[in-house]
Amino acid sequence: MPPLVAHTDLPTFQRLHEEGEEILTPDRASHQCIRELHIGLLNIMPDAALEATERQFFRLVGACNQIAQFHVHPFTIGGLERNSAARVHIQRYYESFEQIKQDGLDALIISGANVTHDHLQDEAFWEPLTEVFEWAKQNVTSVLCSCLATHALIQSCYGVERTRLPEKRWGVFSHKVVDKQHPLMAEINTRFDVPHSRFNEVFQADMEKHGLKVLVASEEAGVHLAVSPDGFRIVFFQGHPEYDDISLLKEYKREVLRYYNDERADYPPFPDHYFDAGVQKMLADYAGRVILAKAKGKPLEPLPEAEIIPHLDITWRDSAKAVFNNWLGKVYQITNEDRRLPFMDGIDPENPLGL
Repeated sequence: MPPLVAHTDLPTFQRLHEEGEEILTPDRASHQCIRELHIGLLNIMPDAALEATERQFFRLVGACNQIAQFHVHPFTIGGLERNSAARVHIQRYYESFEQIKQDGLDALIISGANVTHDHLQDEAFWEPLTEVFEWAKQNVTSVLCSCLATHALIQSCYGVERTRLPEKRWGVFSHKVVDKQHPLMAEINTRFDVPHSRFNEVFQADMEKHGLKVLVASEEAGVHLAVSPDGFRIVFFQGHPEYDDISLLKEYKREVLRYYNDERADYPPFPDHYFDAGVQKMLADYAGRVILAKAKGKPLEPLPEAEIIPHLDITWRDSAKAVFNNWLGKVYQITNEDRRLPFMDGIDPENPLGL
């Protein structure tokens, strides 16, 4: 596994090292005759998920098998409310977009985000986000978008607004590879799981009408993975392959708390295909106690996470690593050695993979 390089003192590097990931010091990395790739992470997740999102995407990048050293550059944009701790973290460990533009990137990952408006263009972060889009389309070899970023970029580039779903698409869903010949699908199982967590969707028909190529889709959950008409410059995720095994459990816990605090009217349903029968029974019993405590004005009993976690399976990690491996492998093969330039000589930007 090619290692990440701890080129700053971002705590995520130490956390991943403690989890057993190989992390190189800059001094050690400088003595290896291996080409480096510089990957941006535009992290627009809310404060509570800021560092978890770093770890999730850093882990997928670091798990790739390509012969490269990966320098991951986290940054963020304006228009996002931040608490004091998050502002300190960003100020200390993140780069500015101005610095990113000056230095250049070989690839860019854009995380999902929480929204407060029905239309994305009404969000305070819309203009800063589209500014990053416009710069990246001209200067970065390939951009990988997660969930909200996928919806925002498709709207920005193709004028397609996402559609509000009747209820939250939430759980772990089986997906099938639609295009087995695409290089991003090399050596990947033809069917695999992907978590989803969203209230909105861009449908396959709308994607294909604008020339996007759908690579992975689910009959139950819709499109997970698609690429721009050129086949590679933009990679769109609607699912969350970066999720940890406990990510949906944490979301479920937050929804229970929202119910208890009268922030939602109904008790939250289970994420689909995530909890086994034993955990569902345990949580059904817990729900009865939460409802009773709420009615009587009693304190909320903690969710029995320690009893639940041993029953959680992660059925999407290998496929997620494989997609990232293929993605960064192709970036490595076609990007310019000068990270301020998107392609090496002879690469057609309209068909960078020569498909």
